[in-house]
Amino acid sequence: MNSLTDTHSPEPLANDSRPISGRQLLALLVSGGAYAGLAYATPRAEFGQLLGLFGVAFGAYAWLLHSRLPLRAGLLAALLLRLLWLPALPALSDDYHRFRWDGLLVAAGLNPYLFSPDELVADDSAAGVQAKPTSPRPATTSPLPATKELRTLYPKLNSPHYYSVYPPVCQAVFGVASGIFPHHERGAVLLMRLVLLLAEAATAGLLLALLRQLGLPRQRALWYLLNPLVLVELTGNLHFEALVVTLLLLALWLLTRGRWAISAGALGLAVGTKLLPLLLLPLLLRRLGWWRTAAYGTLTLLTVALLFAPFVSAELARNIGRSLDLYFRSFEFNASVYYLLRAGGYWLTGYNQIARIGPALALGSVAWILLLTFGEKRPTWTTLPATLLLLLTGYYLLATIVHPWYLTPLLALSVFTRYRYTFVWSGLVVLSYAAYQTTAYTENPWLLALEYGGLLGAMLWDYRQRLARPAV
Repeated sequence: MNSLTDTHSPEPLANDSRPISGRQLLALLVSGGAYAGLAYATPRAEFGQLLGLFGVAFGAYAWLLHSRLPLRAGLLAALLLRLLWLPALPALSDDYHRFRWDGLLVAAGLNPYLFSPDELVADDSAAGVQAKPTSPRPATTSPLPATKELRTLYPKLNSPHYYSVYPPVCQAVFGVASGIFPHHERGAVLLMRLVLLLAEAATAGLLLALLRQLGLPRQRALWYLLNPLVLVELTGNLHFEALVVTLLLLALWLLTRGRWAISAGALGLAVGTKLLPLLLLPLLLRRLGWWRTAAYGTLTLLTVALLFAPFVSAELARNIGRSLDLYFRSFEFNASVYYLLRAGGYWLTGYNQIARIGPALALGSVAWILLLTFGEKRPTWTTLPATLLLLLTGYYLLATIVHPWYLTPLLALSVFTRYRYTFVWSGLVVLSYAAYQTTAYTENPWLLALEYGGLLGAMLWDYRQRLARPAV
């Protein structure tokens, strides 16, 4: 763990001319082999193989950080390991089918927030679309382009009954990719992956710039850029947290340079990719002051409103709200506190109390946010990443769903702090993939206990280190 407790002064990139050692090169080659196996030869249901290859990649990652891989070599390796995935279809996630579905609607000029896939299932004998009478929606009188492609995609969707929850920045990327490649799955995936690769290249630059700005060693950028969870979930599985991380770091970097108005626009773009970055706003109250924070929030929300403007309709808020309500009241995966409360609910009532527990935990998240906002002892720009990290950690510990890729923004923030539990969690969260061994998606309680027990141990270790050395 030496490399993860580094507090030396940052070294200029130009001075990092140390050659890569033979053992470091071998570790990178082993990593490449593991990632190639994950990208091209590991179905999601093959949990043992997935766990073994991910474990090899994570072990090589930990050793490379411990051996202080030269920064230049690490940055080059981060790029090459991502390019390895370039022609691959996502093997561990089927979300990209919904990306293409939404993209085909956008490319056809239809609003993806108004139609659930069920409402647009193609009639076997017609070239147009047929709406289910049980789900009222605005009528469409013209047949959709690429209807055959929609018929092919429909059985692959993991949530055909729900309206899209992907914000407009994602929809723009989906629409461009599907518009250019309406009948070519691999082409659309390749274009989306190139967008995420550009975002990750920007993330690398922002990590280096922020580390310099905060007076921290730039070697820390490799903690995020070489992390196996980041590589597998963002580059490999095509999750748009890659873009969220880029835009969130851009907003933070602009804030540290006093350019808060432009930062608000960057945060608006982040929110337009995934709603979660809105949680940053309360932490600005004691840093910018009430009036400037109000102006910052207004600019952020105006940016979000402009992004949603092409999709505005009477049904938009209702359908998104319906999907979010289902998220909090019906869905569950890889949770921690919620599963403990669910067990108590079963014991008391004999059935799942998620409809009550989900909203209650959401209120708990609000209380946690307020506690951090007004209880923070030293609200400075230097402490902001650590406070935001704790805020998001509490949010996910109280969530009913914690998919592995949700942790990637936490990993990016950890680079600027002394907290190391997120790196432990990034290695253990792969255990949640055990649920996909069967179509019933049954979770293993012992593996959940191992994941969150390991996380708790890492958090306690961090707490002890924090008491010993209270600086960031």
